[in-house]
Formats: sequence, C-alpha cells, structure tokens
Amino acid sequence: MKRVYVSLIADLLHAGHIKVLKKAASLGKVTVGLLSLKACGELNDIPYLDYDKRKEVLEVLSLVDEVIEQNEASYLESLKKINPDYVVHGDDWKYNFQKKYRNEIINYYKNNDGELVEIEYSQDINNENIKEQIAKQGISTTARQSRLRTLLKSGITLKILEVHNALCGLIAENASETTIDGENVTFDGMWSSSLTDSTSKGKPDIEAVDTTARLTTVNEIFEVTTKPLIYDADTGGKPEHFEFTVRSLERTGVSAVIIEDKTGLKKNSLFGNDVSQTQDTIEGFCHKIKSGKAAQITKDFMIIARIESLILEAGMDDALKRAFAYVEAGADGVMIHSRLKDPSEIIEFVNKFRIEDKTTPVVVVPTSFNSVTTDEFAKIGVNVVIYANHMLRAAYPGMMNVAQSILKNKRSLEAEPDCMSIKKILNLIPGTK
Repeated sequence: MKRVYVSLIADLLHAGHIKVLKKAASLGKVTVGLLSLKACGELNDIPYLDYDKRKEVLEVLSLVDEVIEQNEASYLESLKKINPDYVVHGDDWKYNFQKKYRNEIINYYKNNDGELVEIEYSQDINNENIKEQIAKQGISTTARQSRLRTLLKSGITLKILEVHNALCGLIAENASETTIDGENVTFDGMWSSSLTDSTSKGKPDIEAVDTTARLTTVNEIFEVTTKPLIYDADTGGKPEHFEFTVRSLERTGVSAVIIEDKTGLKKNSLFGNDVSQTQDTIEGFCHKIKSGKAAQITKDFMIIARIESLILEAGMDDALKRAFAYVEAGADGVMIHSRLKDPSEIIEFVNKFRIEDKTTPVVVVPTSFNSVTTDEFAKIGVNVVIYANHMLRAAYPGMMNVAQSILKNKRSLEAEPDCMSIKKILNLIPGTK
C-alpha cells in the first residue's frame, strides 16, 4: 500500500480533522505525525492535553494506522524517515505563516517520488472557532493554574501583559496581531502588578492594598478570562505570612507568584538607591522560598525569585550567586531586574546564568530596557517577558486628555475622537446587549 503522512496537534479532534484523515485513508496506509509540545510551540498553538493523551485518542481511530512523534513544526525529518507517497493537509496554509513548511514539502517532492495533497479548509469547523467557544464557557481553576507550566515546557518565550481590572483582562485575553509573515501573535498570560493595582485604587505602591483586596481584583479578572496569571507579591512579607499567601493564591487559581529579595516597607525598584532599600540576606530569602514551597499543595503552582542586585548596584557576581542559591532553595524560576535603558547587564546575567543552568525559567521585565524584542530575548534564553505596567500607563493619559477637553470646551464633542464608541463597548462585554 501507499504510505500517507498527516501532521496533527489533535488537541481538539473535530470534523475538520476527520475530513483530512478520510482523504488520507483513501490514498493508503495513514501515519499521523503527532506534534510534540516543542513543535506546537513553534506553531504558537499550545495544546491543553499532553502528548500521551492526544496519542491515545488517535490510536483508537480506524482511519489511523500508526502514530509517530513529530518533534519539529517542519516536516522534513519525518519525510526523510518514512518517505511517504503522499502528504495530506488542509489548503489554509497557503496563506498563513505555515506556508514555509508547505514550501519545504513541495521542494522535497521535486527530488523524491510523492505528492502533496491539499483539501479545502473547513472554515466553519476549526481549532480556533472551537477554542473560542470553549473559552466563552470559562476554565477550571486547575486547568488555568497548570497552563503556565505547560506553556513554559513548550519552549516558546511567553509574552505576559499587565492587568489591573477585568477590562484589562479582556484585552489580554483577546488581543491579537498578525505579523508580516502571517503568524498570529497573542499574549500568553497576565500579570497582576502591585504597582498598577494599588495605583488604580488611588493608593501608593507600598503594599497598602492587602492580599484580600488584591485577590478580589484577580477573581474579577478570572471571571471573564481563561489565560494564566502571575501575581506580584512584592517581598512576600514574613515567611509565616507568605505561607498563607501561597495557599490563597493556589485556591484562586493563580499560576505563579514572584517575590523580591528585599526587606522592610516596599519601595518601587525603579527608584534604585535613590531611596533607602535593603536587600535580604541570601539565607533569609532562601528560607522564605522554602517556606512557600512547603506550604503549596499543587505541583503546578510556581514560586519565582526576583533578584534586586542589579537594581541596588550590588554587582553581577552577587546577582548570580543569589540566583543559584534561590534555585537550590526550590525556586521554580528567577526574575532579573534592571533600571538601565541599556540591556547589556541583563544579557550578561542571562548568558552567565545559562552556562550553569540551562533549564530554570528566566523572567525579565523590560520597562527600562524596552528596545529589546521578545524574539531577541528568546535567543539569549529568556523564557518570560512581562510588560508590567503599560495598560495603566496607557489608560491614564487618555482619561486625562478627555477630562481636560470637556473642561476646556464645556462640552464632550471635541473629546469624542479619543473615546471608544458605545456600540464597541456593547460588543466588547459579553451579555451587555
């Protein structure tokens, strides 16, 4: 029999997949190349089900003769391995960023016997439509919480957006943009910032807003979103208090907490040594990490250690020493911070850290060194990029301009171009109409 190759993620098996598999089965013996988490990451389409569960579903289908792992988005290694007579795929990839993989197959068959068979894409039944419908139904606490670890395992560099209310959450949930090569790019998760949460409530960023109030905001965000959230817990307080914070965050469904290695009344890091700030001892902060890890119940919750050495001008050696010590103490990741506009010290830290530790997630917050792209961060080994305060910073000038315009002109007509239309608001919030 002829050999036929079909590549699938198969997170949500639907009629569109069956259509492809039926066509493949009509041509010969069907081998499904099931994409690994790494390959899915290259396609920016991370499944909710792990590889073994997806494979188990495919193996019971009579249309499928065998399932093999495809560890790259590119088909070339699989084609060389099994040399199929046909590759079957929907024709949608002619027009999006996957066309480069399509061209690889076409070029492969110029030098090998075989044919690419494309069938009409099911516009009404596809992964995006189905996932959109599922998202409208919400997500369980456990599924949301575990999502961050799954995303990190995929190998992609995550883009996390600050949210300080449910409206921001909807923007982080739904914002998307198409790159010049046709790739659809979205945010991977949300950041609950102590700075923007307190500022949006008109209070100073000195831990004046307690955990209970902050979790009320998080719950409001969770009611209308499905993406994972990372929580900014400042110093985490005393180890005994941090234990309770961890348990509260876990119950809520937060995926990770970031705590910074400073002591005393919280002062924003971007002040650096312009204000009095005291860094915790390595031993003291390691004790806090261990206390938090001992308190957590789920295996998916993450504690990420934020290192303030570069902010406080304690030096690169101190930052690296702390990073390795915090990982040894149980931290699930490290965040390195800098207030310089030049990213050189961040790059130096990541390069040196990666010499000894190639797996622990590294987080950056490029508020100051904002010229670096996520692709550039990915190349040096950064796993998470947090855009930590931009939603609030964008909202305030817009509101102020509208308020001043109304006062100046004694009417709202001139302010209308800067305002969202009522119709768009009605369409933005589900259930408003």
